[in-house]
Amino acid sequence: MALHIQFCASIDALDAGQWNRLQGADHPFLRHEFLSALESNACVGEASGWVPHHIAIRDGKGVLQAAAPLYLKTHSWGEFVFDWSWADAYQQYGLPYYPKLVCAIPFTPVSGSRLMVLDDVTLRGDLVRAILDEARSLQISSAHFLFTTGDDQAQLARAGLKRRSDCRFVWRNQNYNNFADFLSELTASRRKKIKRERRKILESGIVFQWLSGDEIDAGLWRTVCALCEQTFFLRGHRPYITPDCFIDLGNRIPEYLKVLVARNDDGVCAAAVYFHDADSLYGRYWGASEFIDSLHFEACYYQGIEFCIANGLSSFDPGTQGEHKLIRGFAPTRTWSWHWFLDSRFADAIQSYLDRERVQIDHYISMASSCLPFRRDSDSNQEKTT
Repeated sequence: MALHIQFCASIDALDAGQWNRLQGADHPFLRHEFLSALESNACVGEASGWVPHHIAIRDGKGVLQAAAPLYLKTHSWGEFVFDWSWADAYQQYGLPYYPKLVCAIPFTPVSGSRLMVLDDVTLRGDLVRAILDEARSLQISSAHFLFTTGDDQAQLARAGLKRRSDCRFVWRNQNYNNFADFLSELTASRRKKIKRERRKILESGIVFQWLSGDEIDAGLWRTVCALCEQTFFLRGHRPYITPDCFIDLGNRIPEYLKVLVARNDDGVCAAAVYFHDADSLYGRYWGASEFIDSLHFEACYYQGIEFCIANGLSSFDPGTQGEHKLIRGFAPTRTWSWHWFLDSRFADAIQSYLDRERVQIDHYISMASSCLPFRRDSDSNQEKTT
């Protein structure tokens, strides 16, 4: 079968139906609609430093057989796999690190498929080879595959890329019947503290409401986004996704998008933006109009856990950062990225760096796992590493 490789400057150059039929595209962040909304609302593009360069492999009839989200990056923001020190090393030797090729979902540190195929799984190898050939052709420093899983990792390993590990915190559903069932697996002291945090919110009179994307009008979206933007500004960052993009996503993929709205006597006082698929819940953004003790824990963790239990979801990834998640039942979970470098001298030096870093990550995961709040006699002591 004759195959044709194409690099596209926009996801909209590829048929949405064909893209969404590929293995892995049932993940909300890999949906054509999600990636298209980012482009259409200028969240990605030349001005943002995320220049679309998606790869597609078609058969002789023009039918999409394999594809991957790919970007030419002129910086390292919004990736959450931190390589600033690598860029500094290149600069010290008078060599350009940017642009680089990045196979990833913009602004989304969520593990999932990156090398998508229709039927022929061997095409994952063709995708990797074509991406590396493109990097050589463009004479750019490097290619990076971020937050990868399963079959992709086996192919990237066979291609000789350098593996990097990191850690984030994920809650696992052990077939709990309700939140009390989950709490029963925790130590007495931790149960008491969580109950106290939840009681504070209950006594405050705050009411929560889960809304799907198509249940939110433009006015409420702008309120939600304004709250979430405050969280970015407090951390010295600009928000990656605009209100117009969220409104667009609410129209395009309402079934994958949820917003938890918190109201008190003054109106909407907090909000948390979530995505989900048939298996997992993903916490993405959050904000509040004022500090209310324990509201962050309730809106970003406990309400999400209850949502997973009620809807039979197996895992909950609440977003980046934090040991404070650990004591609330979110287990340290390993993530993987893979890296290729045009210059062999830097490749060797970075491999040495990764070897040292991996020892530190292993130690961190081991220490974090020992701090999980589950009872030692629990039959469902959570999976501690993945």
